[in-house]
Amino acid sequence: MSTPFPFTAVVGQDDLRLALLLNAVSPAVGGVLVRGEKGTAKSTAVRALSALMPQVDVVSGCRFSCDPGSPDPACPDGPHEPGAFESRPARMVELPVGASEDRLVGALDIERALAEGVKAFEPGLLADAHRGILYVDEVNLLHDHLVDLLLDAAAMGASYVEREGVSVRHAAKFLLVGTMNPEEGELRPQLLDRFGLTVEVAASREPDQRVEVVRRRLAYDDDPAAFAARWAEEEAAVRARIVAARELLPSVRLGDGALRQIAATCAAFEVDGMRADIVMARTATALAAWAGRTDVLAEDVRQAALLALPHRRRRNPFDAPGLDEDKLDETLEQFGDSSHDEDPDPDPDGPGDGGGQPPQGDGGPQGGDTGARPEAGEGGEPQASGAGAGEQAPARASEPFRAKTLSVPGIGEGAAGRRSRARTEHGRTTGARRPRGTLTKLHLAATVQAAAPHQRARGRSGPGLVVRRDDLRQATREGREGNLVLFVVDASGSMAARQRMSAVKGAVLSLLLDAYQRRDKVGLVTFRGKDAQVALPPTSSVDTAAARLESLPTGGRTPLAAGLLKAHEVLRVERLRDPVRRALVVVVTDGRATGGPEPVALAGRAARLFAAGQVASVVVDCESGPVRLGLAGQLAGELGGTAVTLDELRADSIAGLVRDVQGTQGTSRRAA
Repeated sequence: MSTPFPFTAVVGQDDLRLALLLNAVSPAVGGVLVRGEKGTAKSTAVRALSALMPQVDVVSGCRFSCDPGSPDPACPDGPHEPGAFESRPARMVELPVGASEDRLVGALDIERALAEGVKAFEPGLLADAHRGILYVDEVNLLHDHLVDLLLDAAAMGASYVEREGVSVRHAAKFLLVGTMNPEEGELRPQLLDRFGLTVEVAASREPDQRVEVVRRRLAYDDDPAAFAARWAEEEAAVRARIVAARELLPSVRLGDGALRQIAATCAAFEVDGMRADIVMARTATALAAWAGRTDVLAEDVRQAALLALPHRRRRNPFDAPGLDEDKLDETLEQFGDSSHDEDPDPDPDGPGDGGGQPPQGDGGPQGGDTGARPEAGEGGEPQASGAGAGEQAPARASEPFRAKTLSVPGIGEGAAGRRSRARTEHGRTTGARRPRGTLTKLHLAATVQAAAPHQRARGRSGPGLVVRRDDLRQATREGREGNLVLFVVDASGSMAARQRMSAVKGAVLSLLLDAYQRRDKVGLVTFRGKDAQVALPPTSSVDTAAARLESLPTGGRTPLAAGLLKAHEVLRVERLRDPVRRALVVVVTDGRATGGPEPVALAGRAARLFAAGQVASVVVDCESGPVRLGLAGQLAGELGGTAVTLDELRADSIAGLVRDVQGTQGTSRRAA
C-alpha cells in the first residue's frame, strides 16, 4: 500500500484544509466541494484526510460496515448477533467518473433470482463507503444517471438496487467529497446543493510558498515513508484534536443569537430552501468544537457563511460563486446578540486554522461601450477608439431567454444527456436483444418467452422456471444524449450595429444556457476580417464559452466560407476524439459573404460539405430591417439544414414549437 502525502504537509490552502477537518469533526455538515484549477493539491488533500479519520467499529464479517451498537435491521448480511465486532480505519472510496451503475450501487444475479429465488447481491461502492468517505474526482463530469443515484443515496441515507421486482436495500451514509475544475463544466444544481461546504482553491503567487511546495513534493517523491515519518507528530496531533472535537461537539451550545444571525444571513443573501440554514448551523457548531469552545460565536457564524453559502447563491450557470463580505458583516452586526461579548471579526491567528473568504471570480469579462468617440467602420458603423481597423469594442449581450429545442435527427449512441434521441442504458424500453457481456437491464417478458419452449426438455418439475444463460435478454432502451453544439458566429461589420450584435449575443447566450441544461459540449468559431478562428475548442465548460462570447469584437469583412471551413475542420478533429458524439452546427449570421474572389460561391461550396456529411445544422437568421434578402435561408438550404429568425428562436414565440433540425433535408419553406 502506498504512503499517502501527509495532510499537515500541504502548503497553504487554509480554507480547503479547514473545510475537510470540519467534516471530519461533524460528518453531518454534508461534505465538501473543492473547486479550482489543476495542480492545486485538491486530490492530494482529500486523499490525505482519510489517514486522520478516527477508526470505526463494524460488525465482524459484515460487508456493509454495520455499527455493532445499532446494526441495520435491513442489512443484506443480517440479522447480526450482538457481540462480535472489529475496529478498522474509515474507508475512503473513490468513484471513477466512468463507473457503471452496477459498480456504484451493486449488482444482483438475475439468473439465480429467476431460477432459484435467491437474492445473490454483490455490494458496490456505496456499500464500501458507508460510514466513510466517498470521493469523486472531476465530479462535474459524472454521468447523469450516476448523479441521480448519488442524490437518492444522499437524501435517504440508503441505497436501493432493483431488478425486475427483485430489490435489495442497505444503509449508505457517507461523507461526500468532490473535486472539480470549473473550466471543464459546472455541476447540476441539485448535486451542487447536496455539498455542505465549498471552497475555491488557486495556486499561490508568492514565490516563497511555491518554493516550499516544490521542496516538499520532491522530498515526498524521493522517499514517501521517510517524508511521512517527519510529519508523524503533526499528523497525530491533528488526529487527536479531531477526536477531542467530536467528543466536545454534543456539548456545544448554539444560542438563539447565533441562530438569528444564521437565519438573517441566509435571508439576506436570498439562498433557496432551508438547507443552507441547517448546514450553517452545523458548520458553526463544528467550528466551535474545533476551537475547543462550547459556545458558538459570531466569528463561527461568519466563517460558516463563507464556506456554506457561495455555491448556493448561483442564479444561473454563468454566475461566479462568492459572497459580498461587507454585506455579510453588516448583516451579522445588525442581528448580533448584544448579550454576549462577541467579536464579529474573525481572528486570523485564532484556533480556526484557516477560514476566510474563498477566492471569488470577477463574474467574467464585462463588455460594453468604452465611451470613446466613434469612428466609421464597414457599413458606416461606429468603432471604438483603440480598436483595429474596422473593429469595434465588444457589445454586451441582451437578456437571455428560454430557447426553443433544437435536436439532431435520428437515434445516436453518444454520452448521456438531454438533447437528442439515443440508445442508452436508461430510458423507456423499446425492445430486447441478447446481452453483450454482463446483463444490466433484464427484459423479463423476452427472457420468459425465450425460456418457455425448452421447459419440458430441461426436465422442469417444480414451480420455478428453468432458465439458462442463453435465455436472458437485455432490454434495449431509448433515452437522450448530449451533443456537440458548435456555434459559428458572424462577427463582421455587417453584424456590428450595437443593438443588433447585442441581440445576437443574447440569442447565443440563450442557446448556451440550453446547452448547459442539456449536458452538451460546446465550441465557438468566429469569422470576421480576412479569416476565421476557433475562439473556443469543443469543451464541457459552457461558462467559458459565455465569457468568450462576451468579449467577442466585431468589424471588418464577412469571410463566411472561412468560418464554415474552420467549423468543418473542428468537427473532423472532434470525430477522431469522440466518434459517437453527434454534432449540431448553429450558424449565426445574416447570410452575407464579402471579401476575396467569388465569396458567395466559395461559401456555397463550403456549406455543401456539411450537407454531404449529413451534419445537422441550423442557421439563425440575423437579418433585420424592412427589406430582407433571404441570404440566411439560402445558406440553410446549401447546408442541408433549416433557418430560424431571432424571434422564432424563442420558445414562447408563436413559431417556437419544438423542431428537429433536418440534417438531411433541403431548405425550409422560408428559405424558398
